[in-house]
Amino acid sequence: MRLVIRALSIALAALLVACAGPSAYTPTGKIELWWLGQSTMRITTPGGKVIVVDPWVTSNPKTPAQYKNLDVFGKVDLILVSHGHFDHTADAPALAKKNNAVVYGPAGLNQVWTTLGVLPPALSQRFGKGGTVMPWGPNSVKITATHAEHSSEIVWKNPATGRDESHIGGEPVGFIIELEDGFRIYHMGDTGPFGDLKFIGEYYKPDLILIPIGGHFVLNPKDAAYVTNEWLKPKFAIPVHYGTIPQLKGTPEEYLQALGNTGTKVMVLQPGDKVKF
Repeated sequence: MRLVIRALSIALAALLVACAGPSAYTPTGKIELWWLGQSTMRITTPGGKVIVVDPWVTSNPKTPAQYKNLDVFGKVDLILVSHGHFDHTADAPALAKKNNAVVYGPAGLNQVWTTLGVLPPALSQRFGKGGTVMPWGPNSVKITATHAEHSSEIVWKNPATGRDESHIGGEPVGFIIELEDGFRIYHMGDTGPFGDLKFIGEYYKPDLILIPIGGHFVLNPKDAAYVTNEWLKPKFAIPVHYGTIPQLKGTPEEYLQALGNTGTKVMVLQPGDKVKF
């Protein structure tokens, strides 16, 4: 039944993307999203830039075996990390050094990484909630950090003692990623429900949301459906951050059921799946 629902959902989503009405985003096929499990998303922009968000593949239990290495990303131009937890940052420092790619994240997280020597200052750029960065100039991609209702800690192994240490990793964020053609992706990071999601929906008007549904640490399917229908109201949604550990019990099927009759087109992916807009 799960496979049937997934297949129908992907087929319906593809049809709706292809046949969107005049008020919806007109797909060009130049935007590609590649989900590799949990919150790891590789985004290729219409201008050919590659942005990787929350990279965790090498030890991710849901990442297919053939993708459990950093070479799979190809050339990476920019990395975004939403907070300090291992399942969002594990591969970020190595991926940044491999590609000489800047990592943007919460100011406190990047500051700690620089202080501890995890990343050199040139590759660890700080910005905060409400801040917008334009890495390739004002007529290219714009990335804005938003609030997220979560926590952010870094576990770092002290080379002098060999012991793990916990460090505060700033405040968690989400990202509004506005591409060259105006398409807006809201990577929500890890978050529970909070009232300003309504403001984010009204002000930033995301076309696509990457929404956590696993529950326990993040939105559960019922809450995610409410946030989608009542506050964010995007054209498209991709559920993420579920199924990697026992606590993340929420499923796409539960999310779809809770959404009911909705104006949002949901794309249910499996780790390793790609979708184009």
